[in-house]
Amino acid sequence: MEGMGGLNLGSIKVDRQQSKSGFWHGRRALVTGATGIIGSCLVHELLRLECHVVALVQDLDPQSELCRSGDINRVSVVNGSLDDFSTLQRAIGGKEVDVVFHLGAQTIVGHAQKFPLLTFESNVRGTYNLMEACRLQGESAPRVVIASSDKAYGEASTLPYTEDMPLNGRNPYDASKACADIIAQSFQHTYGLHAAIIRCGNVFGGGDLNWSRIVPGTIRSLMRKEQPIIRSDGSYLRDYIYVGDVAQAYIRAVECLDDASVKGAAFNISNESPVSVLELVQAIQKIMGCEHLEPVILNSAHGEIKDQYLSATKAKELLGWKPIYDLDQGLTETVQWYQDFLR
Repeated sequence: MEGMGGLNLGSIKVDRQQSKSGFWHGRRALVTGATGIIGSCLVHELLRLECHVVALVQDLDPQSELCRSGDINRVSVVNGSLDDFSTLQRAIGGKEVDVVFHLGAQTIVGHAQKFPLLTFESNVRGTYNLMEACRLQGESAPRVVIASSDKAYGEASTLPYTEDMPLNGRNPYDASKACADIIAQSFQHTYGLHAAIIRCGNVFGGGDLNWSRIVPGTIRSLMRKEQPIIRSDGSYLRDYIYVGDVAQAYIRAVECLDDASVKGAAFNISNESPVSVLELVQAIQKIMGCEHLEPVILNSAHGEIKDQYLSATKAKELLGWKPIYDLDQGLTETVQWYQDFLR
């Protein structure tokens, strides 16, 4: 990534060209889900921008990038869960934050299918708790960016998804993200909160320790000289976007929230180059020199939409955001991170 303005964050790179460093100096930002793949990357970049970061942490994993990078020692930690309203009041009002990045959620689709109650408690109750805690700050209410998902759209006859399409998520995870999305819009519309929504496809990069996901699972299998596993038939089309590009999208959304066209709006974040699951696995195999390890295609996936991908035109036009990494560049950075992590 020479000449592209990348920053090496312990092998997680973030482009610096798009954010406005002066905007963040001295601000206080709460990041929920700070130990996750996006959260840990976002925290690191906010610290670089001289923002004071408050991290909401339920279960601290010493293997998370937030801990491994040492950033855990540079942030204020609030321990607690999203379904505890008093915890969110303490994190938002008690810490006097100016900005909230709401990334915390139950994010595994398969887990949501098995345990819908826990998913709705985290993703739905957690969101309205957070928005209400923000509302109660009155005139000092922070700017808020909510993490939604392409899954909120549900199945559509026409692709790519655009932001004016209805939210038709039907499965537990999909429905929970659609609910969180609508809750955020409701608080913005009714109470005038400065809020925006980010809808991403499949985010990948270093720091993702959910091995059931296709990118970390495939890399780990190949490092073990094992055949990678594909749960579907391999033909499902998806967006895959590098975490560094996603972190910049969240930052740009906050910076633009004074714009009337941004406040209350949702933005798709995508590199607009969907690939099949099999093509993704083959790309990882090529980078790792493991083309001889033939993928095992189980064709056992249930409750998943076959094709999902997004148009990012609105984000490019209104946020001035653009992806810097193509799939191969992002996967190369990601493979390097896991090789360092797993060796």
